[in-house]
Amino acid sequence: MIAKSDGPLIIALWHGQQSLVQFTRPENEKVASLVSRSVDAEINARVILLAGNEVVRGSGGREREAASRKGGAQALIALRNALRRGRHVVMIADISKGAPRQAGEGVVRLAKVSGRPIVPLALATSRYHVVEKAWDKMTINLPFGRRCLRIGAPIHVGPDAGPDELEAARQKVTAELNRVTAAAYEAAEAGR
Repeated sequence: MIAKSDGPLIIALWHGQQSLVQFTRPENEKVASLVSRSVDAEINARVILLAGNEVVRGSGGREREAASRKGGAQALIALRNALRRGRHVVMIADISKGAPRQAGEGVVRLAKVSGRPIVPLALATSRYHVVEKAWDKMTINLPFGRRCLRIGAPIHVGPDAGPDELEAARQKVTAELNRVTAAAYEAAEAGR
């Protein structure tokens, strides 16, 4: 998934773009993936486990009460601990049923508490179907096409980052994820 790095990374991607990502890691890399506690996410959790990855259940939200109810705080601690154990962490950057393709605060908070960089990642195929009625425009990758993986520049968040720095990092994650996603689709469709 990621070439040689100086430690574990926080790999960020968009909702609806995750279906093939768990199969892209080298065999020797350990990955923990964040999956919500919802019933809808159970299929994702099982696929991630079958691919040999670790699953952390929980999600956040726009309000502290929602994040607490959905296990966001416990998931943040579990993800930080996974990073400390040397596992890369894969997490969806946008908030479920929030604004698609807008990073939430969770990914930048994890970078702050862990000291690990966020690496935006997009995987696209030349043949795909978009579920238009889904809030996240879930993409189903189809066989017999070209695949392209694009990785953005690492985004660092300092341990003393305040609200303004967290917001700037969140906006940077959004912009970089949108850039690499567009580049991945353009390259896959062009055959590069």
